[in-house]
Amino acid sequence: MVSKDSKMVSQEANPYLRPPSMSTGQSLKTFIYNRETGAFMGRTASSWGKIGLFYLLFYGVLAGMVAICFWGFFQTLDPRIPRWQLERSIIGTNPGLGFRPRPPMENVESTLIWYQGTDSEKYKYWVDSLQTFLKEYITPGSVPGVGANINKCDYNQSPPPGKVCDVDFKNWHPCTKENNYNYHKSAPCIFLKLNKIYGWKPEFYNDTESLPEKMPVDLKEHITTLKANSSLQLNTIWVSCEGENPADQENIGPIHYIPRRGFPGYFYPFENSDGYLSPLVAVHFVRPRTGILINVECKAWAKNIKHSRNDKIGAVHFELMID
Repeated sequence: MVSKDSKMVSQEANPYLRPPSMSTGQSLKTFIYNRETGAFMGRTASSWGKIGLFYLLFYGVLAGMVAICFWGFFQTLDPRIPRWQLERSIIGTNPGLGFRPRPPMENVESTLIWYQGTDSEKYKYWVDSLQTFLKEYITPGSVPGVGANINKCDYNQSPPPGKVCDVDFKNWHPCTKENNYNYHKSAPCIFLKLNKIYGWKPEFYNDTESLPEKMPVDLKEHITTLKANSSLQLNTIWVSCEGENPADQENIGPIHYIPRRGFPGYFYPFENSDGYLSPLVAVHFVRPRTGILINVECKAWAKNIKHSRNDKIGAVHFELMID
């Protein structure tokens, strides 16, 4: 009969022999720590040290190479000037038109402005939302660099290089916080803003002979009147708002544009200068019919602005309902 010791001796002498059978628990314990060899998880201390040193050096060198690549990449970027602009950028060359105030976040897909004009609690959200949006326009210094970089501009004087134009909110009456943006009179103000695209320059409709056929008649008349009085003010990105359907056009009532009917051309191009604020147009709905839903579509007009509500470029839609 062959003894147990002789089996172990023959196993050490011939490693190709099948090892002695063990239970699952005993095999797991031996894998975690082998008392005979001093191995932990199948490796001795020296083996773990060697492989640990290898991976430390490997990942250290890899991290260093990645850091050098990132450093070299960021040396080619300008924090103010995007690398890809206009046609080469994802944004493209057609700015979108947005409106404020927006419905609450829980109704993020909604474009409905709905409130009761006789109840201050009902229109409080819309007034507060506008106040939050307009804070940087109303409070000087809330935007970095605005104090040192601000410049008074007009159609005769564009801003110097690196400077930005002032947005004079004092000319927005009755669309002011003190007047609750006229929401309490069931004649609300909606603010329009053109999205910023670096380096984009508008091509103005400043020639009454080339106005598009789809441009509203009242806007065409406004442009014709301005041409007779002041040709420089024709360098404006025009704005129009109207009811989408015949019924909406009857119910929407008179509309005033404050402080003017468009975005002045001297605010463009946008070059990411400190303190830059996009120009705004306050659309004052003077006497909209109450108790009925009114579909409103607003458009920005320039020769290089196309209109597509689905693509959210050049036009914006919202609904207005006042109880």
